[in-house]
Amino acid sequence: MTRPRGLARPQRRLAASLRRPGRAWTALAALLLLGALAVAAFGWRHDAGLPQALAWRRDAPLDAWRLWGAAFVHFDARHLAFNAAGTLLLGALGAAAALPARAALAWALAWPLTQAALWLAAEPAVYAGLSGVLHAGAAVAAVFTVTQGRGAQRLLGAVLGLALLAKLLREQAWVEPLRTQAGWDFPLAVVAHASGALCGTLAAAALLASQPAAAARGR
Repeated sequence: MTRPRGLARPQRRLAASLRRPGRAWTALAALLLLGALAVAAFGWRHDAGLPQALAWRRDAPLDAWRLWGAAFVHFDARHLAFNAAGTLLLGALGAAAALPARAALAWALAWPLTQAALWLAAEPAVYAGLSGVLHAGAAVAAVFTVTQGRGAQRLLGAVLGLALLAKLLREQAWVEPLRTQAGWDFPLAVVAHASGALCGTLAAAALLASQPAAAARGR
């Protein structure tokens, strides 16, 4: 039995659309934002156990879904609002810089790795939020725009990379993984910011390094 050809056309159109510069990046940003909003809307109102089931926990290393699900969980409305704004800004940056689909793939790879790397630190015991993944995305965007961009794009990438580095040096997560800050009802896991930036940089570097090999196989 052969598959009707018409069924494959929407899939091909979707794949072609995501290959256009900036499209896959904004799609991933939208997924992160919508996932966080959905978990907040449902978890806060209907099922308080959902955020607990998704948050990353040091004592639950076999719960692999938490590596992705933790990004969707937020402790309160302010936590969600800050990260939602960051996601919108990062998505707009990727669209403006016309980041390639390979950059979106690097960001997607860094997503679970950001949470997994927290096991290398002494704290936290529980982690939730988009901030680590957003730092990963910022690192990926900086690496790709500096190495693959032109003119103003490279300048934008350099400014972004330096700003990210300055933020990490100021936070000093290797000294104090959790930081109490006025106005927040919970300690900020700045170690997740460092974890995300590191994983994003490594994922971007790995995909950029594999690009010549992939191009050679395609010849």
